Amino acid sequence: MFELTNIEWVGLVIGALLIGISKTGLPGVGILAIPIFANILPAKASTGVVLPMLILADIFAVIWYRRHAVWSHLFRVFPWTVLGVLIGYALMGRINDRQLSPVIGVIVLAMLALNAWRNRRRDAELHIPTHLSFAALIGVMAGATTMLANAAGPIMAIYLLAMRLPKTTFVGTAAWYFFIINVFKVPFSAHLGLITPGTMHFNLVLAPAIMAGALLGFWLVRWIPEKPFNIAILIFAILGAVRLLL
Repeated sequence: MFELTNIEWVGLVIGALLIGISKTGLPGVGILAIPIFANILPAKASTGVVLPMLILADIFAVIWYRRHAVWSHLFRVFPWTVLGVLIGYALMGRINDRQLSPVIGVIVLAMLALNAWRNRRRDAELHIPTHLSFAALIGVMAGATTMLANAAGPIMAIYLLAMRLPKTTFVGTAAWYFFIINVFKVPFSAHLGLITPGTMHFNLVLAPAIMAGALLGFWLVRWIPEKPFNIAILIFAILGAVRLLL
């Protein structure tokens, strides 16, 4: 359904690998996959192509971390995330590829900035609110962002950081959150024509790369120095997001 060059196929395979790696090893790298797909494919179509790929990678994550989730934190934010998804769905039905490309670029840059702030403050005393209004704000923002660009990871990281969870519980809770929300988004994306039999065939072609990335993530988290790897990802993600703005 998409006429792609060999170089573009290589780019998509790299994006699929990064999606898998982000779910099982290095969460920050997933943000780079968003501008990769949005630069190679039409912007709106890219969101529908990426969603089933995220779900496949989510399955690996929830299997690995299935016992490490605090459901009370998720239940507080789920209703508000649903509202955010509905807002994102309404917006997606009113904008075209030309309008969505810079929106995705801005969202990616904003999420990168948010993630950088979170990393800088990781060891500091954070005064993040934990009351219901905070969960509501996070939920709506995450829901709208994930519907528009599949890029809500840094927003949810701030919420879970405020809950002061141990590392494994943090990852497990996030894994279940995104698996459930991504599955919830499927009928909305299908109704918008973003998920079709043609795009699912496209997903099947890239599925081995996603699975390879998920398995690779388990290894990378033990052997690859995280800081230089994340810096390289950050640079490429910024370049990809800026290109969407031009």
